[in-house]
Amino acid sequence: MSTEPETTEQTGPMAPDGATEDGATEAGAVREGAPDAGDGEGTDAGTAADADAEGGTGRQLSEAEAELAAQRLERERIERRKAERKGPVEAGAKLSGTAADLLAAVRAVESGQKPVAAVFDEPAPRRPAAEPVRRPQPAAQPVAPAAVAAESVDEVRRVLADGGAPDALAPQAAAALGEGAGELLRADPWQLLRVGGVRPEQADGFARALLGTGTGPDDERRGRALTGWLLEQAALAGHTALEMRALTAALVQRGVPDADTAVQNAVAEGEALVFQDALDPRAPEPADDDEEAAERPVRILVGLEQYALAEESLADGLARLINSVPKEDGSASEWERAAEAARGSTAELIGAAAGSGLVLHTGGEASLAEPAALLRTATALGLRAWAATHTPTGRERFARLLNGTEEPGTPTPGGLTPDSPATSGSADAGPAPDGVTTVAGLLAGAEGPGRDADGALDLDLLVVLDAPQLDVETAALLVESLPDGARLVLAGDPAVLWSAGPGRVFADLLAARVCPQVASRLPDPGPLGELVSGIGIGELTQVEAPGKEVVIVPVRDAGEAVHRTVQLVADSVPRALGVPAGQTQVITPGHGGAAGTRALNAALKERLNPGPGRFGGFDPGDRVAYSPAPGRTVPGQVVKADADGLHLSCAGVPVVVPKERVEQCVRHGWALTAHQAVGSRWPAAVVVLPGDAAQALNRPWVYTAFSRADRHLSVVHGVDQALPKAVAEVPAKPRTTRLPVLLATQLPPAT
Repeated sequence: MSTEPETTEQTGPMAPDGATEDGATEAGAVREGAPDAGDGEGTDAGTAADADAEGGTGRQLSEAEAELAAQRLERERIERRKAERKGPVEAGAKLSGTAADLLAAVRAVESGQKPVAAVFDEPAPRRPAAEPVRRPQPAAQPVAPAAVAAESVDEVRRVLADGGAPDALAPQAAAALGEGAGELLRADPWQLLRVGGVRPEQADGFARALLGTGTGPDDERRGRALTGWLLEQAALAGHTALEMRALTAALVQRGVPDADTAVQNAVAEGEALVFQDALDPRAPEPADDDEEAAERPVRILVGLEQYALAEESLADGLARLINSVPKEDGSASEWERAAEAARGSTAELIGAAAGSGLVLHTGGEASLAEPAALLRTATALGLRAWAATHTPTGRERFARLLNGTEEPGTPTPGGLTPDSPATSGSADAGPAPDGVTTVAGLLAGAEGPGRDADGALDLDLLVVLDAPQLDVETAALLVESLPDGARLVLAGDPAVLWSAGPGRVFADLLAARVCPQVASRLPDPGPLGELVSGIGIGELTQVEAPGKEVVIVPVRDAGEAVHRTVQLVADSVPRALGVPAGQTQVITPGHGGAAGTRALNAALKERLNPGPGRFGGFDPGDRVAYSPAPGRTVPGQVVKADADGLHLSCAGVPVVVPKERVEQCVRHGWALTAHQAVGSRWPAAVVVLPGDAAQALNRPWVYTAFSRADRHLSVVHGVDQALPKAVAEVPAKPRTTRLPVLLATQLPPAT
């Protein structure tokens, strides 16, 4: 189970009904909050997972829209940094032959010139990154998304009609292509691939209808568009870049006769960037007269600008934090006394945070007591200390722990249901509990300490929980928002699924070893803790569960799996354990299939809240999963629907989803995928493993799904030996990222 979302192909806007079932392992490809994005282990990076991520924000002035504004500001900042680095570069320094030509080509593209002969088979070493320079970033203010002009949509609609494509794609195409979208689409029909869900074969048919039979697979426009599309699919599967060989192989597989030229054309047009990374970035630079050393091994990567620059910005920002002196509102002796007063790994965490700008903390649910102790210590020493979680439910849970009203690793009293009282002000943001926010709300300015005059977050210490869920763009925004001298602690369980978005920030930092790392020695308690801990090291053991903490329910087929799941949620668990159906969460590998979230939600709705579904398939009282932005899922409940849209209650906060966004942003939520469930826990969880999910399973998926339960776990088991095999033999699927190399060129290994 790869911490990487598996993407089975998603039925896109142009795909025939039932073209594909979303399916099986968690999808990084999904940017999971997208209602119909398939969860599943992404296809190989080289073949670029064929998945579509359709998530998005509603038109209300929400935290998600504010985050988009923050991302826009970050892009502008990166563009300024990129412009400042432009300048004459001596092509081929310390290089010769085709490697020198490639380096000159890449630098020429960065400076806006047409590259000279680009060669991709002999790489040149990457020059060391410049010293990190932080520039203040103004706080983002909520803004409504720019509306697409009706004239532009009408023009695109006419072009789509001429090419035989559904006119329903017009708004999406106009928004994706921007000004002059209709003219651009007519001149280059393959630009239709920039619309989520459109497949290459569909774009080919559209191009033939517009351009006639004279066009073919060797069309330069097709090669460029497919290069960008493959990189987008790779990003959906979690990669920030692809190795050149993998990219060209995927292009050849899709009928591009000259893949190298297609990539070169995409780079020349600024649609992709090429990078050369030394395989050993800390190796000394070869001497000018050492011809043999000049051929040191490197790898050539191709990536989309937004992810490549975000990764560079993240590396620069992390180097700035590590190299800066942490602010000390408490004296060194006070920090030492605080560490001495604590015990075990808690003392180690306090000591590490006292003298370091960046600290990594690893552990399970019980280990959350240690960041809580650190926050209390920092606050007592006069520091402005905050924690940020991935989800609103995680925020409320940690706030109770921080305030001493809940013990770590104990069952949630009553559970946090979709309409439990909460102190937030939007789907996952608002006036949060003192000292605790969500990451999204913090970046959007909707909750948290606010910003100082320079635009940096007004704090001295930030502890980010659920750190494995940080993708490169979110992490870059977060790090660039921290003031000089601030401390950043990234805490999380490295065994859970990685982020739905591109990158594996937490895992890359652990591997890079550029800062102090503290591993918690607090084990998760009880039979559930024992079971999950064993899974984390690749062992699926039988545990003693005298209180029915773990129950295995064998099934023969998907139909029986659905029947037994409904029986468990509606009858068995409430009757035997006293956990109501509203506090039991069903988790399954994918959205499609006979026992995916769609089938399970339909069966659970029929039993728990039957109704005609008159509001786009929803009725008042329905349990839902609301996705305010790609990669985030907020549990909620339908209240009503009117002309304004679908009214939800999410963690006690009213949310209105416009009618046109309901299909894309809301799905029934009795059953979720593991990626949607990560960051939250429930009193009881029912994990459904139908026979057709066997290929989707891996260790991180099983670990994540099983660890969502506080008091009780039922496993509806139909995969026979595939489950222990997945735990023992199928680790996380690798992601191609550049962060370790970027960090190695700027920072020495931590001692």
